Amino acid sequence: MPTYEERLVWSPGDGHGLRTHPLGPCHVGGLNCWENGMPLPRAALYGQGEDLHVAVWPGGLHNTRDITRFIALESRSYVVSASGLLRREDIGTSSPWREHISSQSPNLLAGPDGEWIIPPAGPTEQLLVATIDHQRVREERQNLDPSGHYARPDVTRLEVNRQRQTVVTFKE
Repeated sequence: MPTYEERLVWSPGDGHGLRTHPLGPCHVGGLNCWENGMPLPRAALYGQGEDLHVAVWPGGLHNTRDITRFIALESRSYVVSASGLLRREDIGTSSPWREHISSQSPNLLAGPDGEWIIPPAGPTEQLLVATIDHQRVREERQNLDPSGHYARPDVTRLEVNRQRQTVVTFKE
């Protein structure tokens, strides 16, 4: 779901792409920007066995630090929080927001227990590498599996519409 000026370039997505994808022993899923703060899209990914969540953000560390750890704790999965780097020279000298914007790009990785594997990094361009142990996901889900025995589908249930959304639908 695009926010503010993003609506000038992007349109809302639909449930068709709300999926996880196998990558080695993990199932990887992800959301963009404030979608990471929405419980139902996260729950849809958890229900598909998401083990590694990629949270893509354009924003600053103040927006992403706590939610990265929260998603890891809630899902009992690894969470990578990645942001694009916007350098001062990319903004231009006439912007009054130049200093503020260029200081806000995090790169974070939290484990399934909510502890940092790679702590928050500063606003510098860098490659961060970590080895994750898929067994840790299984260990943490032994305590709490939000889409397993704690999910209580007899009481609550999430329905995801994966039908492509179009402007016109014809029925005969």
